Amino acid sequence: MQAPHLHKLASLSLIALILLGVAWEMWLAPFTPGGSLFVLKVLPLLFPLSGVLKKNIYTLQWASMFILFYFIEGVVRAMGDADAISRGLASIEIILCVTFFFCAIFYVRPYKKIAKAKMAEAKKQTQEH
Repeated sequence: MQAPHLHKLASLSLIALILLGVAWEMWLAPFTPGGSLFVLKVLPLLFPLSGVLKKNIYTLQWASMFILFYFIEGVVRAMGDADAISRGLASIEIILCVTFFFCAIFYVRPYKKIAKAKMAEAKKQTQEH
């Protein structure tokens, strides 16, 4: 898969995760009828959104690690929630997190290789002088 497709898929999965979190905690399977304050869990996902959409490599790097908290939540809720709808939503959350993680990692990969090559070249030049 080419890098532009990876970025687009990472962006879409992050947006879908935000929308899923809001819908899940407000309408689909909230802890309390009428919505719950657990909807606030999506707020941290808004921090990397702008950088991810702008293809900021640094943001994609830390967001790929940050998204693992939501992956963990999905696994815990998929295994532990009594409500079948909530377990299904948790499974979707897991899929979105894994999609974002791998797309972000593979999108950033060529840039990391270029950065490492530049650092090696700079180190080599300083050793020659």
